Amino acid sequence: MASPTLTDPLVFFVNGKKVVEYLPDPEWTLLYYLRYKLNLCGTKEGCSEGGCGACTVMVSKRNMLTGNVSNLAVNACLTPVCSVHKSAVVTVEGIGSLREGLHPVQERIAKSHGSQCGFCTPGFVMSMYSLLRSNPEPDSRELETAFQGRRERELMAETRKRFGNVGGSKSICLSLHSKT
Repeated sequence: MASPTLTDPLVFFVNGKKVVEYLPDPEWTLLYYLRYKLNLCGTKEGCSEGGCGACTVMVSKRNMLTGNVSNLAVNACLTPVCSVHKSAVVTVEGIGSLREGLHPVQERIAKSHGSQCGFCTPGFVMSMYSLLRSNPEPDSRELETAFQGRRERELMAETRKRFGNVGGSKSICLSLHSKT
């Protein structure tokens, strides 16, 4: 797949909506674009160096050779917006809300009082959501790997325990198409 040229627009999807940017600044991060160009402020800016996870979003890309889709939790503060060309980005706003109904991951965190101060909760939710999109029934090792390196890991340990057998219900990770 060829990279976009200076005359090609940047094209990607955010929460199911097509985004076309004709002259993207190559220094823009995905976090900057989401917050200041699209006004999606659920993705937080914490440390700006990829350590805290508050800026986590899911990026989905199709492998053109195999046709398989990879769902990856990425730090939006480190991801150049131009790198998501022909990808789908899902933010915390794209999976559930109080008005439209919470996603099961959001619901479980809320019911277990696992949000602490709440600032990094959207990133935690998106890490779990990305894991479940790739593997609806993760084991404890996969759960641990999904949150590896996050500064709030210790704070969220109790919540992770309360998730228990996350994959026990195959409906926990609803299709995006059923939510939009």
